[in-house]
Amino acid sequence: MRFRHTILCLAVILSFLTHGSDTAYGQSPALLEAYNRYNTLYDQGRYSEAIQYATEALRLGEEELGPDHPITTTLMNNLAESYRAQGNYADAEPLYRRSLAIWEKVLGPEHPRVAMSLNNLASLYHNLGNYAEAAPLYRRSLTILERALGPEHPDVATSLNNLALLHQSQGNYAEAEALLRRSLAIREKVFGPEHPKVANGLNNLAALYQAQGRYANAEPLYKRALPIWEKVLGPEHPNVATILDNLAVLYRAQGRYTEAEPLYERALQIWEKVRGPEHPDIATSLDNLAVLYSAQGRYAEAEPLHQRALVIFEKSLGPEHPDVATSLDNLAVLYSAQGRYAEAEPLYRRSLTILERALGPEHPDMARTLENFAALLRETGRTTEAAEMKVRAKAIRAKYE
Repeated sequence: MRFRHTILCLAVILSFLTHGSDTAYGQSPALLEAYNRYNTLYDQGRYSEAIQYATEALRLGEEELGPDHPITTTLMNNLAESYRAQGNYADAEPLYRRSLAIWEKVLGPEHPRVAMSLNNLASLYHNLGNYAEAAPLYRRSLTILERALGPEHPDVATSLNNLALLHQSQGNYAEAEALLRRSLAIREKVFGPEHPKVANGLNNLAALYQAQGRYANAEPLYKRALPIWEKVLGPEHPNVATILDNLAVLYRAQGRYTEAEPLYERALQIWEKVRGPEHPDIATSLDNLAVLYSAQGRYAEAEPLHQRALVIFEKSLGPEHPDVATSLDNLAVLYSAQGRYAEAEPLYRRSLTILERALGPEHPDMARTLENFAALLRETGRTTEAAEMKVRAKAIRAKYE
């Protein structure tokens, strides 16, 4: 079960590549073609293919424009973003760091583009669960933006949002709420109450309340955000699917299964229409719907959805991505609920191996799989190993409380 909130990217957009003349910045048709192909594939969730074109675009940018040119630096950031989306954090980090160093050298340490680069590196550490490294980068990014743009600039609101989500990941809900409320207030003041960015802020604040079990606080925020996105972006926009998924998760958590199911189904239809049949967002939606079926004991309906989700994640993100680990855990929980322990156990073990390699042995996502696997071990009479896993999961959770 997953609900979606967004670590918002402050990356520089290469509008001059797609809208400027071929000679304005010296880029060749080959560079433009590589960038455009990267952009299309990235939007489709075809990250492995996108990386090929992002790599080619960066190579051409370095050859044609030089290694410290703004376009080259942004192409570097794009490649890093592709690696991060694929879960290849080891290759993403040095690109983010190099991009940051160039912006600092060329523009100085207090420029807004430096803040953007800091934000992106921080988001990588956030994904990895390296909260101690992410926090000062997010804070420095926020300070730069406040000084350069003023305390009520939309980019400040985005930075506040990201720092809030870091606090939420650490269980610092009071700090997260204050930051999300300030971010939302800026957006409402700057854009008005019916803007899509306001809806994004409402979604994230609702997700925070949902994480705390404050369902009565979360539901009206989701319901306020949904018609904003439907009106402004259209009823089949990905953001509409996001909030439908989130509201469905909220209903499922309260046992309101008949209300949750049509929302999941509508979200899945949107994802399939706008993303195509093999995008990671579809896999997430399939997993969520399968969890709903499992909660109702509809295991025969849940299993093919979990299996399809797993195949999509493995194909689109690679077999070692953390989302693959989550999908494996979901399928293992389904098998365990049916007493199919021999089928569940290798899935739990593979999930743990992926999470440890990708995120480290003390990442908070490890705790859930350890607890689920411990339950299987108890049921199969291996109480000592179960107790060890339970203790390990408890220690991980305590670290982030």
